[in-house]
Amino acid sequence: MRQVKHTHTLIALGAVTALAACGGSPDGVSRSPFSAFGGGSGIAAPAGQALASETPDGTQSEIIAGLLTRRSILPQGPYTQVSDAVLAANARAAEADLRAATLRAEARSRNWLPTLGPQVSLTSLGAVVTSLVVEQVIFDNGRKRAERDYAKADVEVAAVALSQDTNDRVLDALTLYLNAGMAEARAQVNADAMADMEHFAWIMDERVKGGVSSTVDRMVVQQKLNQMQADMASDLEAAAAARAELAAMSAAPLDGVAGIAMLPDELAAEPLAVVKAEAEAARTVAEAKAARAGFLPGITAVGNVTEDGSGAGLTAQADQGIGFGTGAALAAAAQQAEAADARVAQTREDVARSLRALEGELASLRRQEAQTGTLAAGADENYANFAAQQKAGQRGVTDVVGVFETAVGLRREAAALPYRVAQVELKIAALRGVLVDGDKI
Repeated sequence: MRQVKHTHTLIALGAVTALAACGGSPDGVSRSPFSAFGGGSGIAAPAGQALASETPDGTQSEIIAGLLTRRSILPQGPYTQVSDAVLAANARAAEADLRAATLRAEARSRNWLPTLGPQVSLTSLGAVVTSLVVEQVIFDNGRKRAERDYAKADVEVAAVALSQDTNDRVLDALTLYLNAGMAEARAQVNADAMADMEHFAWIMDERVKGGVSSTVDRMVVQQKLNQMQADMASDLEAAAAARAELAAMSAAPLDGVAGIAMLPDELAAEPLAVVKAEAEAARTVAEAKAARAGFLPGITAVGNVTEDGSGAGLTAQADQGIGFGTGAALAAAAQQAEAADARVAQTREDVARSLRALEGELASLRRQEAQTGTLAAGADENYANFAAQQKAGQRGVTDVVGVFETAVGLRREAAALPYRVAQVELKIAALRGVLVDGDKI
């Protein structure tokens, strides 16, 4: 009896396999049916690398290949020290999402193969009948292919998200680094000027003691000294906070790292937000095709094996029933493609606006940097003249202190502007996704 049952099973499997062979794999690639049970050729990224341009179905992804060829514009020096330290400590949550999407795509890449499963039913006589059902889709209006396209686009979306996440992490770290450097530079200006201000405060104390000046003048000078000390303390606290936050996201200490690096002005890389929108559009189109195919009838080869015998045949059915709203549902599926294209165009416009705004801000900051440097030099010269006149008895101390305060303020602004310029340059680079080498993600 067992010999007969095995013969029936083989007959049913052979019938379904023969029917499947007539249609072949939807993408025209000859594969072994045993790949459905783990014998396929799914391609995964090598250990330590999350991105791989070859997808589980054996095709090449242009989007991921483009991400892999991106090169960081960060020159060797302080920027790369910070970047390497924070990437070494990256939790890489986006990478886990990418690996999950890759596994889903690998599963979908085999959806053209037969499915095998048990079926249990209760007859009208109260007897339980068990059977083994084998199904193979022969024609499905492109639904299986659309499902594979959706899974592939899902991997591409996750890959772009990982690239964005990595670039954003480096940008956050470099922003903290520059904030710390800017605060330290401003504090250093105050530290260098503190001796002169303390000297003026001492002069006023002596003049008040000698009855030459009033206590009001001494209070004015003392207040300016106190303000300078408070500004320096605030700058040092801000620098310490930024350094501590940077240390929390770094795998190596960065206390000794200092300086600003020059970045290239012309960046030609496609902004990552646009690349992601294009991948999402491809995913939406694939979803719409799968939804539309669900309303159309398909042909499936079915083999059924029971204790009493076996059989094979063809069935024609649609996944979605046809009702009064079917027309609208089909129209909605078709409209999804247009909506996806519109979202890509809108994203491209939004990114272009952001880039133009950042480029305008960068040009303004560079102008301010040059202008403030000139103003600071002029203020220092003016202060030197006032100080010489004060020593000669031609100027009062309060007059000199006022000019000195203006000079110190311009020095602080001149010290901070290079860091603000560097921050905007890094924002543009992050928007274009060129802070990290693609093959190192």
